[in-house]
This record gives sequence, structure tokens and C-alpha cells, in this order.
Amino acid sequence: MSKETPALFGKTKLLEGQIDEFLDKVAEGAIYFERGISAFLETRNTCETCEEKLSQIIELKQRCRDLQRSIINVLYSEMLIPDFRADVLRLLTDLFSLLDQMGKNFQDLMIERDQNKDIESQIEETDNELGKKEFLDLVQVVVKSIETVIIAARNFFRDPKSVKDHTYQVRVYESEADKIAISLKKKIFATDYKFSEKINLRDIVNAIDAIADLAENVADELDIYAIQRTL
Repeated sequence: MSKETPALFGKTKLLEGQIDEFLDKVAEGAIYFERGISAFLETRNTCETCEEKLSQIIELKQRCRDLQRSIINVLYSEMLIPDFRADVLRLLTDLFSLLDQMGKNFQDLMIERDQNKDIESQIEETDNELGKKEFLDLVQVVVKSIETVIIAARNFFRDPKSVKDHTYQVRVYESEADKIAISLKKKIFATDYKFSEKINLRDIVNAIDAIADLAENVADELDIYAIQRTL
């Protein structure tokens, strides 16, 4: 009969609930990021949806900070899981960095809105060369990488042996994001835009793609944490 890995926190329901909420908030942030970027690409300037989604991401970041502090306090005050405490704390920090990066990248776009306000018109003027759909595809694949690493993180606490199945998918999404990003940048620099406009669009692509890289980094760490739990 195979020996199952026990749930990490056993009967500590409060802590388990806080970690679940933390993971929920990061996943929620990915949804707001996707909707906000999509709305940004649909307009020539910032819009009500853009402002709303950015505000929601900022609120999520604050809630995650509060949860992180509370989780740390419970872990140390109750002397829970000393063997895996450091891994849990690093995991929460890495996951928060994903949410934080989504917020920063989106906020940068909003701050630079005067420079970026003609993104859609640039794309539409060269519809055969550079399609808005490819930008949206990149955002969707990046968000998929985040959603999947959140699933892997949940399984780390409940079923560490299944973590690898999901971290593999994260790497597939990251690779796909890189392919879309490279294709987009080639098309950008093949247009007749001003050089400054090309650089601007390239930076937007790089900023979005970089989030999938972060998700892959978290997946790599999760693989190590999960192996340690099953030894």
C-alpha cells in the first residue's frame, strides 16, 4: 500500500484558509491584468475599465501583503511545519512578486498613456503585418502560465506528487509566450513606424512576456519544494 503525503497543515484550518485566500487573490489579479491590458489595447487612451482593473490589482496587492504578514505570524507563533516553513514563505514571496509585477507593468502603461495612446491605430494601420490579436494572444498565454502555477502551488500543500504535472504546463506556456513575443517584435521592426514607436511597442511586448518568465521561475522552485516534501 502506497504511503500518501499528509496535508501540510493538518488541522490548522485558519492557516490553510489564509493561504487559499492568498492564492485566490493572485489568480484574481491575473484575470484583472488580462482584462485591463485587453481594454488598453482596445482604446487609444486609458479607459474606465483600465482604471478599474488597475485599482483592483492594487487592492489585491494590499490584501496579499496583509495575508502574508498574518501567515508568517501564525507559522512562527504556533511553531508550525519547521521543516518546510522557509519553503512556504519563499513560495508566498515569489507568488506575490507575480502579482506585483503585473500591477507595475500595467501601471507603467497607464503612466505612459500619452506615448502609448496610438497603439491601436498603429496596429490597425498595418493590419496585414501586425495584428492586435497577436498582442491579445500573448496576454492570454501569459495569464495561463500564472493560473497554472497557482494550481501547482495549491497542490504543493495538498498533493505534492502532482505538482510536476502542472509545472511542466507552465514551461509550455512560457515557451509559447516567448514564440509569440519574438514573432511580434519581428513584425514591429518590419513596419514603417518611427524608431521610437518600435522601441515603445517592443518594450510593451517584453514587459508582458517577462511575467511568464517569472511564472516559470516560480514553477522551478515549486518542483524543488515538492520533491523535498515527498522524501
